[in-house]
Amino acid sequence: MIRECVTPAPDRFRGVSPGPAYLYRMPDIQINRAVAADIERIAPLFDAYRRFYGRRSDLDAARAFLHSRQERGESTIYLAEMDGRPAGFVQLYPSFDSVDARPVWILHDLFVDPECRGRGIGRLLMSAARHLAEDSGAAGLSLATATDNHVAQRLYESLGYRRDSRFYHYFLAISDTTGQDKD
Repeated sequence: MIRECVTPAPDRFRGVSPGPAYLYRMPDIQINRAVAADIERIAPLFDAYRRFYGRRSDLDAARAFLHSRQERGESTIYLAEMDGRPAGFVQLYPSFDSVDARPVWILHDLFVDPECRGRGIGRLLMSAARHLAEDSGAAGLSLATATDNHVAQRLYESLGYRRDSRFYHYFLAISDTTGQDKD
């Protein structure tokens, strides 16, 4: 694997630097930091990711969401390509840890096309996410996954992530749009 560093465009989201656009190259797999022109290629993967979590397919909504995050500089996405076609992505959101008084990254979305799984693409995407956090001076990376997603849990734990046993995490639904969007 070759890790190259390319100078990134500045990120406007709350002054947190997105770090370099790492390129990971293997004979048939390449990981690049996504740019606006990549959104059309990522949208079908993002739609499949949403379907994985029980949402109805809505490619237009997937595309609009990704475009909005990209235009506002609110997320960083790495795109995995296998033999020149989109194979997976990871999307991260910058945030802050008030206790550590440092930035953190929320790794919110990781998805690898089912046809491309078992080739280390998820691990490479997770590596790109880690380098982003390290290079931006972040205190760490935070993520969540479904309680029954044992494949993802094994990947995360193999990379050094630990299940939080000190804090309970809560969520308050403000609107009931999720019920309208599920199959």
